[in-house]
Parts: sequence; C-alpha cells; structure tokens
Amino acid sequence: MKTLHLNAAAMLLALGAGAFCACSGGTEVKTEIAKWQYDKRGAVSITYDDGSVNQFNVAVPIMNRLGLPGTFFINTGTLPGSEWTGRFIGRPIEEIVEEAKTVPTDTVNFYERASASRYVPVKGAEDYFFRAGQKIDAGRKAEACAIMEDFYKKVADGTLPRVEPVATNAAADPDGLTWDKVRQFTADGHEFASHMVTHPFMSALDEANMRYELDKSREELLKQVGIRATISAECPYGTGDGRAVAYAQKVYPALRNGMHLEYMPEIMRGRPESPVKPECEYVQWQRGILSATPMDEMKGWIDTTAGQQNVWLVLVIHGVDGIGWQPMTSADMDAYFSYIAANNDLWTATFGDVTRYVMERMNATVSAKKRGTDIVVNLDHPLDKALFDLPLTLKTAVDPAWQEVTVTQGDAQTVVPVLRDGESAWATYQAQPGNMEVVLSGK
Repeated sequence: MKTLHLNAAAMLLALGAGAFCACSGGTEVKTEIAKWQYDKRGAVSITYDDGSVNQFNVAVPIMNRLGLPGTFFINTGTLPGSEWTGRFIGRPIEEIVEEAKTVPTDTVNFYERASASRYVPVKGAEDYFFRAGQKIDAGRKAEACAIMEDFYKKVADGTLPRVEPVATNAAADPDGLTWDKVRQFTADGHEFASHMVTHPFMSALDEANMRYELDKSREELLKQVGIRATISAECPYGTGDGRAVAYAQKVYPALRNGMHLEYMPEIMRGRPESPVKPECEYVQWQRGILSATPMDEMKGWIDTTAGQQNVWLVLVIHGVDGIGWQPMTSADMDAYFSYIAANNDLWTATFGDVTRYVMERMNATVSAKKRGTDIVVNLDHPLDKALFDLPLTLKTAVDPAWQEVTVTQGDAQTVVPVLRDGESAWATYQAQPGNMEVVLSGK
C-alpha cells in the first residue's frame, strides 16, 4: 500500500486498516491514498472490442440498469462521418507492385509490402495481410515474408481478380454505431477508446502506417468525443509484439495490450487460483472468451479479485447474442454482470478510469497538517490534469472524539462518517489533486 507520510522520508511506511492515528510532532497528521477508488479491495473493467451492434442494443441496457460502465474499443474509421478512414501511407502502390516482380520480399521490405497489400484492389488482399500478420505476431517472420511474396506474385500474374476499391466506412451498418450514439453513451458513463482506424495487425505495419492508425484514431476520438476519450487503446488481436506495443504506448497511456509500468509490469492470464504476484503493486489480470467459460469459473474471477488487494480484472467481450466473434448470450451477461454489481468490495470502472487512478496514485504526493481544530490536506500529481482528472480516495487520521467529518475542497462539500478500529479513528473521502487544499472539519 502506497503511504505518503508527511515530509519526512524516515516516516514512510505501509499502514494496515487499523493503523490510523495522529502523528507525533504536533502539527502533522497521518494520511494515505487508498489503493483503489472508494477504498475497494479490487477493480474490474468490462471491455468490448470491435463495436458490433448488439454491444449497444443488448449489452449497454443491461449495464445501465445495473449501474456498470463499459469500455468500447472501436475502429474509428468505420463510423459514418469519420474524417480519417483506411488508406495506405507511402509511395504509390503500383510502384510497390512493380518492384515486387523483381525484388523478393524479405524482412527489410516486408513491412511496407504488408501495409500496402490491404489496399491492392484484388480479391483476397485482406486475407493475405491477416495471415501474414498472424505469422509476424507468432515471431515467424520468414513465413510472413513467404505469404507476402506469394501475394505479390499472384497480383503480378493476374491470379487474383481485381475488385473496385471501397471506402472503409462505406459499408457501415446504418443501424449500427454513429458518433451521435457514441456521445450519448459517453454521457451515460461509458468509455469509447481506440481499436485503431481499421483493425489491422499492427505488428505487420511499417512505421508510417502504424502511426497513421494510432494517431488518426486518437485525433478522431478527440474531435468527436473529447480529450477523455484519448487515454485508452487496444491494438487488434491482442498483439504482444514489442515493436507495435512500444509505438502504441507513446500515444495511449492506457494500453490494454500491456502497459509495462514498474508497478504493473505485465498482464497476468493465469487461472483464478494463481493470478497474483505479491511483489507487484498492481496486477492487470485479463480474462476473455466469456462465452466458452462456465459461469462458476467466471464468478471465481470476481471472488479472487475481491479477495486480493492488487488485482485489476479486465474482462474482454466481442460478440453479443449471435453477432460478433465468440458471442456471449444476453442471459449469461445479465447473470454475470449482476454478480459483479452485487460485490461491494469491487470498484467497477472503465479501463481509462482505472488507469487514471493507478497512475495518479503512483505519482501523487499528499500531506496533512492541523490548523486550529481543522485538518488541512494538500494533494497533487505532475500528470496532465486535462487527461488525468480523477479524484483520489484519501484516508486521514482524525480526532477520536469526532463523530463525522465535513470535507471541503473549493465549492464542493460533503459529510463523511468517522470510521473506527479500536482506538484509531479516520475519515475516508474523495479529493481532487491540484492547487485547492482540502479542509476536514470535525463534529
């Protein structure tokens, strides 16, 4: 547990639940930032990929009824009205096709040729790119090169019939997701995040096309939704390719492929009985393919997360009620989400908000001092507050004679009860990092 204790390094220590007390020295008061928002024991994020229609027609109403927020990783280029759609960034494709007639595909030119292959107007182009991407993700570059070599050879000899190019978002479902709907669902508390512009294998793209997918999906989300929609992303197919992830991490702080922070170094995908690495401050534990998992096992993930203190359970869903990859039924979804909502030990939040909390907490400083009969708390972090704007949960030792505490920060004021454990007494409350001090007044 991260404890930020006064201004003396020698007094930094991890506190147990009953360890709150006024500090010796007269004016300073013991305060810490809770590991999770609202001092919960663990966190859960419910995430969806690809933006298939039943995620919004079926899943969102269930989540709204239960008060659960979701994160939707969408391909921004497929929504009607998007400014940036699928395109190849680079020299003319015809030049690449012509060059491939005499220059074999190798590990040097593979990325350019793979990036261009999706936009060569022949039947099956996307399938060749997909198969090459699978091989690159698996670390089998020679096989990926062979697939691209075969593709360009067939383009040259006319084996693959030509087709008319189609704009990426021209085939968007007229009853599906629109930017107006995105803004409405965002107002309801859900998060929309980048699944890139066109859902490519990022590991198979060259730098220019990788950056286009990353940057333009972010720009579209910023333009259509606002800055809070620019924190989260998931590179398609869950790639763990180091090259792709390194590029993505420069653009999106909350990367579901893995953030590799010193306090959250990897994604755990183990079974329920062993997801926790105690030496990690935080563990992101991803679970997917819910449709193929028994309900008792899925509930076990929730129980495990609530039973530990450093676990962030990230659920990954694609299809719903027959539409999309590996669809989950609405009946199972309702039962499972109800189980999550009933667990008061867990904080269920969007992927972006959990990342915000974790990164703010790990970068924050807090101090508390007596001022007359009040306690004055100062809390701040150096992160960009336009993006990292989530309140943190503080736990401050108070006078055991107090029965309740009025918490004032700027124009906001709330009253919280005094919590007790033996002779210790403390208040747990929300505070916004920044320049406004927090004043605790007892009664």
